Amino acid sequence: MVPGLEVKFAGGAPTLSDGHVIEGYASIFGMTDQGGDAVLPGAFSASLNRLAGKGDKVRMLWQHDPTRPIGVWDEIREDERGLWVKGRLLPDVAQAREAAVLIRAGAIDGLSIGYRTIRAQRDQKGRRALAEVELWEVSLVTFPMLPEAKVGRKESEDLREVAALFSAAAEALRLE
Repeated sequence: MVPGLEVKFAGGAPTLSDGHVIEGYASIFGMTDQGGDAVLPGAFSASLNRLAGKGDKVRMLWQHDPTRPIGVWDEIREDERGLWVKGRLLPDVAQAREAAVLIRAGAIDGLSIGYRTIRAQRDQKGRRALAEVELWEVSLVTFPMLPEAKVGRKESEDLREVAALFSAAAEALRLE
């Protein structure tokens, strides 16, 4: 698994003329977040289909604040790893310009999903496996509930894979 979000800069620096393009994984299937939830494959599909049927979109927010949209998600889809997103920070939004600078500097590197649980199961340790969720928004955040959902670069891919393996190993040891 390769969690994270790739940030693409035109010419090496953020240019917001057409929007600052960002893409990557906002959720990784099967990874338990700090709240004890793990999203199962297929959990987003019904919600994404409902939104598409209504001509609506998942919102891009700053720090889960519904009064602070900072861009648009142009593509959102599930694949074998998780919830993949691609969107643009909008140049006419001051917070989006600030977000681009913060991402570039490494000050902000998290992604987090905002949702309502539709169907879930609890295991004997109280953790939830989310089988269906209604996805409302994907935010750029300082502290994501799923630490692996971070802004990253392709050259960091191998390090993220190693981190994911260590995370899975630590979780397996906790279960014993």
